[in-house]
Formats: sequence, structure tokens, C-alpha cells
Amino acid sequence: MKILLDTNVIVDVALEREPFSADSDRVLSFVEQGQVEGYISGSTFSDLFYIIRRSKGRDSTLVFLRQLATFCQVATVDRAVISMALNANFKDFEDAIQYSTAVINQLDAIITRNQKDFPVTTPQILTPAQLIQELTNSA
Repeated sequence: MKILLDTNVIVDVALEREPFSADSDRVLSFVEQGQVEGYISGSTFSDLFYIIRRSKGRDSTLVFLRQLATFCQVATVDRAVISMALNANFKDFEDAIQYSTAVINQLDAIITRNQKDFPVTTPQILTPAQLIQELTNSA
């Protein structure tokens, strides 16, 4: 299964946001262990740097992002993704980019805490808890 990790899932881990960090951390562990292929959109890295740096500082943020880049794939954000996002009917443009990234890169699911932000059914829109349940039921 190929999944796109939404920004909020990664921020939950980086900033240890409770009560979300445990499930989000487990999802990242699935990726790190190769149980699923984890992708992060190229545009998300700058968002992550900005968000995490405010709390953790520049150096800690770079260490975290470098580690993340060792086991996550970077999903391309190109003209096709931006064009699709500009024409998608999403309230939040960042979510439109995430959705378009998943579609263009042929990913199976977007993992997010905010399912309501994605008014679509393909790819699947799963919470970290739903992905955990799906993977542990199939094991």
C-alpha cells in the first residue's frame, strides 16, 4: 500500500501533540519498517520546516526532516499537480495539493486526522487509527 502522509500526521509526531502522537508515530513506524510505502509531497517539507521550527528550532527541525527523508519517498509536485489543485473544489488549497499529489502519483490513500477536509473517496482518506486497524487486521 502506498500512502501520502498529510502534514498534520507528521507534525503530531514532531511536536508530540497529544492525544494524536501515538497513532501518528505508529504510522511512521509502519513506513520505516516497510509495511507500507510512505510518501510526503515535496511541498509539505517547507510547511513542516516552518511549523516545527517555531517550536523546536532550526537545528532540531533539520535533524527531524533529514531522518524523515531517509524512509519516506518524496511525491512529486509538478505542473499537473498544481493544475489539478487549482481546479479542485477544496476549501483549503494545501489540501487540494495533497489530494492532487496523491492522485497524480497514483497513491492508494491519504493519511490525515482531518478526513472532512478531503471530500473525495478515491484515493482512500484514512485516519492514522483507521490505517493501524486495517494493517493489524490484515496481518
